[in-house]
Amino acid sequence: MEDIPAVVQIDQASFSLPWPDSSFRYEVADNAAARCLVAESDDGQVAAMIVSWMLVDELHIATFATHPSFRRQGMGSALLTEALADAKRLGARRAFLEVRASNGIARELYKKFGFEETGRRPRYYRDNAEDAILMTLERVDEP
Repeated sequence: MEDIPAVVQIDQASFSLPWPDSSFRYEVADNAAARCLVAESDDGQVAAMIVSWMLVDELHIATFATHPSFRRQGMGSALLTEALADAKRLGARRAFLEVRASNGIARELYKKFGFEETGRRPRYYRDNAEDAILMTLERVDEP
């Protein structure tokens, strides 16, 4: 709970449709399916965050971002690695997420982790009606 203000800052700096503080509080305190993780810098600052949901044997990555000051330093990759390892320990077989069609940097990161573009959700984002690309990692349970 003490990381939520920093997580909200990261979310607001990263997305045009950030989650409200109350959504993060719900995920941490009340959503039994939620897996909420942060990565901290050497000096203890929250540098990256991820919220995902374990749904039976699937991991749905709901939101994931790195603070602009810490991008391109491997923090996001380390956090995604930990989230996928956690999901594997919990019995996940696959993972999926939606990402803006225009977010090429994120799409490339997910591809490095083995995610494939498996669909499109037309007009998914309500701020500008941009499509979302559905990305799926079919085998979380493989090394």
